[in-house]
Amino acid sequence: MSPKTARALLLGCSIAAIAAPAFAFEGDEPVTAVDTLIISAAARQTPATQETSTAEEIKQTVNAMNVEDSVKYIPSLIVRKRHIGDTQAPLATRTSGLGASARTLIYSDGVLLSALIGNNNSTASPRWGMVTPEEIEAVDFLYGPFSAAYAGNSIGGVLNIRTRTPTKREGTLHLAGAWQDFAQYGTDDTFRASQISGSYGDRIGDFWFRFSANEVVSNSQPLTYVTVAKPTTTSASGTVVTGPFADVNRLNSPIAVFGAGGLEHQIQTNMKLRLGYDLPFATAIYTIGRFANNTDSDVETYARDAAGQPVYSGTVNFEGYAYSLAASAFSNGVYALDEDHLAQSLTLASRGEGPWGWNLAASLYDYRKSLQRTPSTALPAAYAGAAGNIVDMKGTGWRTLDGVVSYDMEGQKVLFGAHSDQVDLSNTRYATTNWIDGEKGTKNLQSLGQTQTNAFWAQDAIDLSDSIRLTVGGRYEDWQASHGFNYSTATNPVTSVTQPARSDTAFSPKASLTWAGMNGWTVSGSYGEAYRFPTVTELYQAITTGSTITVPNPDLKPEHARSVELAVERAFDNGRLRASLFDERITDALISQTAPLVPNSTTLFSYVQNIDRTHVQGLELVAEGHDLFMRGLDLSASVTLTDPVVEKDAAFAAAVGKQVPGIPKVKSTIVATFRPDDKWAFTLAGRYSSRLFATIDNIDTVTHTYQGFDPFLVADVRVTYQIDDHWQAAVGVDNVTDSRYLLFHPFPGRTVQAELNYKF
Repeated sequence: MSPKTARALLLGCSIAAIAAPAFAFEGDEPVTAVDTLIISAAARQTPATQETSTAEEIKQTVNAMNVEDSVKYIPSLIVRKRHIGDTQAPLATRTSGLGASARTLIYSDGVLLSALIGNNNSTASPRWGMVTPEEIEAVDFLYGPFSAAYAGNSIGGVLNIRTRTPTKREGTLHLAGAWQDFAQYGTDDTFRASQISGSYGDRIGDFWFRFSANEVVSNSQPLTYVTVAKPTTTSASGTVVTGPFADVNRLNSPIAVFGAGGLEHQIQTNMKLRLGYDLPFATAIYTIGRFANNTDSDVETYARDAAGQPVYSGTVNFEGYAYSLAASAFSNGVYALDEDHLAQSLTLASRGEGPWGWNLAASLYDYRKSLQRTPSTALPAAYAGAAGNIVDMKGTGWRTLDGVVSYDMEGQKVLFGAHSDQVDLSNTRYATTNWIDGEKGTKNLQSLGQTQTNAFWAQDAIDLSDSIRLTVGGRYEDWQASHGFNYSTATNPVTSVTQPARSDTAFSPKASLTWAGMNGWTVSGSYGEAYRFPTVTELYQAITTGSTITVPNPDLKPEHARSVELAVERAFDNGRLRASLFDERITDALISQTAPLVPNSTTLFSYVQNIDRTHVQGLELVAEGHDLFMRGLDLSASVTLTDPVVEKDAAFAAAVGKQVPGIPKVKSTIVATFRPDDKWAFTLAGRYSSRLFATIDNIDTVTHTYQGFDPFLVADVRVTYQIDDHWQAAVGVDNVTDSRYLLFHPFPGRTVQAELNYKF
């Protein structure tokens, strides 16, 4: 099907009927207010296409050391997980790339894990470490901004991780180890990881509890490489070195690779306690979780002088060219990160019969400690302790409050909701005389800010007949940004800017229509608008160039998305087929691009701007079957085809007509699991993505180099054996063919994993 045909079908569908996902009306499970607020399998009323992975499916098919692994084979999703325990692992969806973390909402039992302090793949990556794979009951993903219950950050979709609620005494113990052999440029080593986790829970009358603990110790392959542009002329100056590698960068310019950085050693611990109590009128659930992360990063230089000694800085001569290695070239890759985060939530959900239901949910995520220490002087002297910087993010965090009232009558369900959130950013850098254990000295860089959103929404689902359901809704949002402040001593005079406060309002209509026909057929369409307001770092991030500091316009407009989906699904006794056509237009898209800071200037900088219009349309195909061809063989597969285009960009004409950054044109998954009996399960799976671009004008034409973006095809295998009712063993291999690919960073090679699980 051509893009023009797909577009015509989508537009025709949106005019004729705007709809929800596939579901059958007869025999619908009861839907409570909490089901709608916190997505569950029973929340069929939520107007969006949904895919679910259960705990049993994940355990048998996925080599899951971290909770983000659980979405590995969900259609259209990609997690940029660079290594086991990675804290910078954003989620990409059908229409949003790996650098658009604020376009997806991620929850665990109602606790917001999305770090909406920014919209990037580093500091704004989801806080996955608050959940462990052993806790999972199921993972649900809702595509698109089609539910009024969610903010505009649901443009890409909503992921909810549901954890188990004990019905009786239960416990688990999980032991796992993993190792990979990695060889690239001058790095050739084996990197290992280990995990131990356990949980215990019970129900005593109306009271239940579950406590879980987890520790992951990991060592990563290089996450960065130290590269220097090749000089245009030869020279005899500098210390002669051997060992670097000649290459080209993603713009096809010659470079030399002098070494590797980001060799992380991590120790992560997570502890969580969930308490539940059934009151006469409501169920109360309190959750408290702690995530601690200690990361030490090292570097490896490939350069050796005539005496065979490592070289980290200065003027060096490689193959007749003089390269200047700044003191920070390697020292920036040496750091110590100490994090201690606390998350809490409290939910009250109504109980009992009757048409009325209600739910109240509050959550808090607090960066109690977040210190990163980095030397500012050259190696190897800095290894002994020298001047450096300390970045402190204590005080960063977010809080949410939601309330829902539902009224359920025959053939109709009405929902009313209110939402409030506050996101705080506190990012301060201090000089220190000893980066290893020195005290904070003079403040030299600071970014502060806060955003708040209050919203009211309503949604009404009406059964027009036994087979047709209409869902309409809308969301009104009142957004404010305040307390913006930037400080930097890199300028003369010192920059100290108090940013103006911002406020904006928006209304997002939603509507849907679904026909559940005979013989398992369902046809559904969805239309939804969403406004994604700028995050704190998008508004207040400072740009420093030499002695000049410029702050991007704090009056960035919100992104306005108009999304349409047409889904056709056929359910069979042993499987299903689904085809979804989707179309998303975003005006004032918030994307980092290169453009002048000053009107009519020829000097270009990279910073977040409003892009006039982007357009992504595509087709998603999903197939699933059980006991296919032979008893015990299950197959599932998905293919996502997109046409992501920058349609209008007044500030940067070279971007018009180019592929939207971060979105590949093709993604696919396939999973085959064979269960010959009740004990064994053998899984072979594959993941594919075509290449993507990092620049908005698509000038990064070289893929297989540091900061480039490769297409990749990765095959995984997993074998599980149920020893008895309590013990299970598993062994698996991710990236069986040892594919070498980069998504800006180099990704793991062949990784072997072994597990032993116990439960009672």
